[in-house]
Amino acid sequence: MAELKTWVSVKHIMSDTGDILPALRGVVRIPAGSTRVIDADEEVFLLYTDLAARKAADGTAEFRGLGHIDSHEDTLTITLNLGVPDNAVDSGASGKSTRAGRAASHKKRLRGKRDVPERTLEVEIAQDKTALHSRKGDTGSVLWHASVDFAEVVLQQLHRKDPVSLLVPDLLSGAHVVELGAGTGLLAVVLAPFVRHYTVTDIEELVPLIRKNVSRSRPQPPASPSKGKAPLPSPALNVTVAALDWEEIRMAAPSLKRKLVPEEAADLLVVVDCIYHPSLIPPLLSTIDYLTVPGKTTVLVVIELRAEDVVREFLQGWLCLSPAIEWEIWSVSGLVVGPYAIWVGWKCAISEM
Repeated sequence: MAELKTWVSVKHIMSDTGDILPALRGVVRIPAGSTRVIDADEEVFLLYTDLAARKAADGTAEFRGLGHIDSHEDTLTITLNLGVPDNAVDSGASGKSTRAGRAASHKKRLRGKRDVPERTLEVEIAQDKTALHSRKGDTGSVLWHASVDFAEVVLQQLHRKDPVSLLVPDLLSGAHVVELGAGTGLLAVVLAPFVRHYTVTDIEELVPLIRKNVSRSRPQPPASPSKGKAPLPSPALNVTVAALDWEEIRMAAPSLKRKLVPEEAADLLVVVDCIYHPSLIPPLLSTIDYLTVPGKTTVLVVIELRAEDVVREFLQGWLCLSPAIEWEIWSVSGLVVGPYAIWVGWKCAISEM
């Protein structure tokens, strides 16, 4: 078999002033200050050392639970802070308000008084609180903090046209995004308007819930500037909701796997808060490996830092996923406030076969 198109290792570029500029990998911009992950033990040590230091500094040493927002409600109304409009204040004030907004959203999403109204987006998300307790292994039927926090930061960057945003708007608009373990489908609801096509997946039992949330996204009339609310996107016609079982992908014969996954290869493969139990790691890694096309697919993983041994097992497994393929993985720090880790990875090289 001829060698497939591949990506070479990322190298950050120096500007004329000596600053390190971000590097592109597909639709993802690897931020300056990101570090390449070579050793899983070292990466995990640094992540949890930093987490412990931040908890000690801000007094949040208490355990906040597994990470779901409110498992007792059938419907949650989530307010996402989009930041201050670009033309409302000068760049310095805008940046200050954005940082304040992130801090507020991290603390139960409460907004304080500000001189300049911030734009917000309200999204109603249905949950299946009964399934969380009655269906074994079902954690996706309720909304989790990681999805909300990650969505808010990405939306802030996209709405203010941040020149160093994690996702590149011009490239994202032509991209096919595939999300694994989507749960309630929040990310599909809020990110689909920015992409060419969004395929949102989870186990068969969660497909009706995701479809319900995608279809109920009705446009709201533009609010007055004083209220600062952004309209919710129209029901996404560019969204496909599909069942995808990682264990089936892992166990299926090569000839059958093609029938279990989206027909079009992904430009961006999104995995948010899916790593919490060791039994899920082998099938998840198999699915990531199968869906990632060298030279095309970028993998974006966001996790909440819970059990240290589970995080280490996943990362080690990802680095050593295939003897024929070199995976390059970068750690993105400081993007989302909270107990999170963000990694961007891709298949960097493949041997001739």
